[in-house]
Amino acid sequence: MLGYHPAMRVLADATKLSKLIDELAASIKLDMAHAGAASRWAIVGIRSRGDILAERLAEQIAVDHVGTIDITLYRDDLSEVGPQPIVRTSDIAFGPDGLHIVLVDDVLMSGRSVRAALQSLMDLGRPKRVWLSVLVDRGGRELPIQPDHVALNLAGDDQLRPGERVDVLIKPTDDRDAIVVRGEEPQEDAA
Repeated sequence: MLGYHPAMRVLADATKLSKLIDELAASIKLDMAHAGAASRWAIVGIRSRGDILAERLAEQIAVDHVGTIDITLYRDDLSEVGPQPIVRTSDIAFGPDGLHIVLVDDVLMSGRSVRAALQSLMDLGRPKRVWLSVLVDRGGRELPIQPDHVALNLAGDDQLRPGERVDVLIKPTDDRDAIVVRGEEPQEDAA
């Protein structure tokens, strides 16, 4: 007999996701205005959906540079990822020294991906400041990392149950744009 498997719930369809990205861009623009006109900016997305979000944000925000960072080799759980994790390239064709960098991720939960991205970024240089922008704050932090910009805050949300996963689906990586909650995979009950 299979255990309970709740249906996937949609938190945001393509229209709402587009509005959330617009709100995130507006929040980033406010910080850019406060930093001053002489500041130089870059936006860097964490592969594999933060990079697509960074590109979409860059279309709305005037930044000097756009890049992608792959954190695979910086993960502290690399042995749990699999015997041969897929390592993709980072694409940062600029030095981060002295730049205000907006680091973009799709979902923030434990903070471990952001820690890995910061370590990777610091290996390339010393930014003036790093701003963390996330589409969804899931809550469940294991490290003292907090976002500067959040489009959808689910931290402390009683709709989410233990074991549920928040996934951002975004084209072209996925077949549609959406934010969904998925339950745990069904497991056989001991009989």
